[in-house]
Amino acid sequence: MIRLHHCPQSRSMRVLWLLNELGVDFEVVTHAFDKSLREPGYLRLSPAGRVPSIEIDGMTMFESGAIIEYLCELFPDAGLGRPAGDPERAEWLTWVWFAETISQHVAALTQQHIMLYEDAMRSPIVMKLEAARVKKCYAAIEARLAQAGDCLLASGFSAADIGVGQAVSMARYFAPLDAFPHVQDWYERIAARPGFRASLPGDGDRLIYTRDFYPAWEAPA
Repeated sequence: MIRLHHCPQSRSMRVLWLLNELGVDFEVVTHAFDKSLREPGYLRLSPAGRVPSIEIDGMTMFESGAIIEYLCELFPDAGLGRPAGDPERAEWLTWVWFAETISQHVAALTQQHIMLYEDAMRSPIVMKLEAARVKKCYAAIEARLAQAGDCLLASGFSAADIGVGQAVSMARYFAPLDAFPHVQDWYERIAARPGFRASLPGDGDRLIYTRDFYPAWEAPA
């Protein structure tokens, strides 16, 4: 039995997307993105009080990159992983974990724009720096796609596209894709997949991002 602990519009979305692509049976427990994640019951699943966490046949995991690797190994016939010895293994691992690089910048921007309620607590410098760093990540993906083709790996769609694609879906709230045509085309293709669409928030879900875009904030004069 697989049970995913999930908050909409968070890193757990990438695991939810992967589970849908794998076509396996699973349950989703949806949590609010709030202090309830620090309650003792949930901390037994994820000691830092973060999502995702996942229960698989009585065993618990946290950390989305590790979960992605494990699920791809557990269900190899889906072809979303690249096993040890595969010529693309190193590239696959690199891009699966590159999702975290993007997500760290998104987390900093989310804190600045959304979690800090008072203008005096926000830093325009941090916002601009982190948005610029997101664009550097886009540039890395752009160069990769120009080389590899339609997906991050030359052999085709994999969990690397899922991890990075989910991170880009969140980064778009703070940095547009207009200057990165390969990334924009790739994102539109993977966002049209049923697995991605099934991972989006449902009606009634509490959202982290309530606006389509958060521009860099300017301190009051």
